[in-house]
Amino acid sequence: MKDETMGQEDAAQDAEACAEALESLDQIALAEIAFDDSSVDVQDEPEIEAQPDDQDAKDDVEPAEDEADHEDTESEADDQPESDTSEETILLDNLPAEDSLTRELPGLGSAPAVDETIAMGDIPLPSVPSAREAEARHRKMPPKRRNLMVAGVVAVALVAGGAGYAAWNGYQQEQAAAVAASAHTMMSVQIGVHAAGLDCSTGSKIPVQVSGQDSDGSSVSETLYVDEHGHGIKLLPGDYTLSVAASPIASDGTVYTVPTTKAQVTIESDGQDLSSQAAFKLKVPSADTVTDDQIDAAAKYAEEGGASSAATAKVLQQAATARRDAAVNAVSAQKAQAARDADARHKATDLYQLDIPVEWYGKVETWQNGSTLCIYLAGDSDTPIVTLVAVREGESFTPDEGDTVLGAANLGNGYTVYASGPVYPYVVPQTINGRTQNPLSTYPMDTAIELVELTTGNRYTYSQIKNVLVGKDGKANAATKLETDYLAQILLPSIKALD
Repeated sequence: MKDETMGQEDAAQDAEACAEALESLDQIALAEIAFDDSSVDVQDEPEIEAQPDDQDAKDDVEPAEDEADHEDTESEADDQPESDTSEETILLDNLPAEDSLTRELPGLGSAPAVDETIAMGDIPLPSVPSAREAEARHRKMPPKRRNLMVAGVVAVALVAGGAGYAAWNGYQQEQAAAVAASAHTMMSVQIGVHAAGLDCSTGSKIPVQVSGQDSDGSSVSETLYVDEHGHGIKLLPGDYTLSVAASPIASDGTVYTVPTTKAQVTIESDGQDLSSQAAFKLKVPSADTVTDDQIDAAAKYAEEGGASSAATAKVLQQAATARRDAAVNAVSAQKAQAARDADARHKATDLYQLDIPVEWYGKVETWQNGSTLCIYLAGDSDTPIVTLVAVREGESFTPDEGDTVLGAANLGNGYTVYASGPVYPYVVPQTINGRTQNPLSTYPMDTAIELVELTTGNRYTYSQIKNVLVGKDGKANAATKLETDYLAQILLPSIKALD
């Protein structure tokens, strides 16, 4: 409103100045107005200065006489009969040979004859006043008329200047209004979010806490909701801090870990992409670790705006609780089974105890006699994997025929437990290649593969066992090392004295 009032005052002042200029110009004497005589021919200046005043009067009469003579001549010409056109035109045929349009050019022959004729009449040209005539007309112009002409030019200049100023002032006002309107327009922006499996059309949206100051200087603190693509934030231009307030809830009940990061952003335009400045990754935790507090917080924000309705938020909360409870029950069942398995794997003699390796569980069985424990292939007691024997310190140990000492564990109570058995990575290849003393002894393919895997931890193919495992020379050193290293890793560390 202030700018409009100032514009009206400026226009009124311009009009008043124009009126004063017109009034003052009427009072300006001819002698006070300087004209530019640069257009006058320099050669005519002496003649103009030398002529007396009566010459000016004579010049004033001569144009009138010339004009009268010209009118008489025109009237006489109108009374004369039309003359023969042959006298007023020049035919091309009558031109001299050297002026003919069809004269022969050297080396080209003559041009074709032209039938048409061209009439060359007298064409009057517009006359241009001389410098003397222009000066005479200038001197004869009444002073008042000259003043009016000058005043008109000044008035036009003032009006044009006023119009230009008004246009410029209007443009400035429009720009200021546009900036002011932009500062009070809500801007939609996009942030970066990643939440695996989240579909906000069936689950709840992500609550984003916004705090800061807008372009008006007003403090802002509110919660806005974005979808899985980061859309949903509308704010006035300003500087803000963004953070995730709570987890959304997916349609299957998934609750996410809330990131603790905060992002500082400046909103300047509509459609601004802030995903590089404000990016939040919501990870999926193990469902059994989700707490009631996390579910309640997610449900609260879902009800307040993250979900389409309070009823939908309630359904999502129930789904989250059911998913968490199912995961907790599954973990509990796994732990119970693991405990049972541990009990089943745990073995004890009168001198020591041990745990059957997890890798062997379900594939082997045991028998024991005093301080001797034999672990054999399940369902085949004639195929021992390893035999454990406790020996008092100072006494020697000799394995059964065909077996090899595969390792030992000191109990710390005066006894040492020795592990012995066949070196299957060597025996099996030798047997299936027919290199054993008993040509009737052999191992079926599945049994050969399983025995080698149990004693080495590696799943070899039958072809690898037969052709590659011990090489063509059939030496046992490399194969023995494979087995002893593996048993030292999975079995011997668990052998301990009884409590």
